[in-house]
Amino acid sequence: MTEKSYATNVWTILGISVVLMLFIFLLVGHHYRVPDRVRQDRAVLLGNGSNVAERIKPVAQVNVASAETQREPVKTAAAAPLASRNGQQVYETTCVACHGAGIAGAPKLGDKSQWGKHIAKGRDALYASAVNGVQGSAGAMPAKGGNPALSDAEVRAAVDYMVAQSK
Repeated sequence: MTEKSYATNVWTILGISVVLMLFIFLLVGHHYRVPDRVRQDRAVLLGNGSNVAERIKPVAQVNVASAETQREPVKTAAAAPLASRNGQQVYETTCVACHGAGIAGAPKLGDKSQWGKHIAKGRDALYASAVNGVQGSAGAMPAKGGNPALSDAEVRAAVDYMVAQSK
């Protein structure tokens, strides 16, 4: 019985060895020409005549002037003041995002019932809410409609435009 067990073990080991050698043979055969293909691909990618120094050279160079160099006076240009936009222009560029669709409780432009509650509080309250922002149970509005580049006068013009359209 031990001879049969011994023979079975030998054949099992030989069978596994043959399968392993076959796998290695196929793997080596499959990857035999890989270095040549990689070399050809590199030649195509790098182009003809390029060398390492050309490929890794810096893109730009910074020259720092010495302290002895005389400097020209810096010319400063005063920024031209931005032309103030009217209420309709401000509404169309900033306010329409919320007031066009009624997002976050914003009263829709032209909806008299929604605007009536706000108009009843007075223009000064509307201006303050628009410039400083508001958060309440009915909704929220960021300061200057979320556009800090707007001047207070432009925000007031937009408020006047929306009130006029909603009366």
